[in-house]
Amino acid sequence: MDEPLSERIITPMQKSLVAAVDDFRFANRIASRAEAIRRLIELGLAAAKAAPSKS
Repeated sequence: MDEPLSERIITPMQKSLVAAVDDFRFANRIASRAEAIRRLIELGLAAAKAAPSKS
């Protein structure tokens, strides 16, 4: 997404989830944790959109 970063979201996470985000970050050579989280959200949203609806 090529929009300016205008919103800040703070959410608590389990240590295991933070570790998984950091593993993804380092495996993909992403500069920051925030950018890794943004990319993971984009991947998850794209996967959800592509998945067949359960309703």
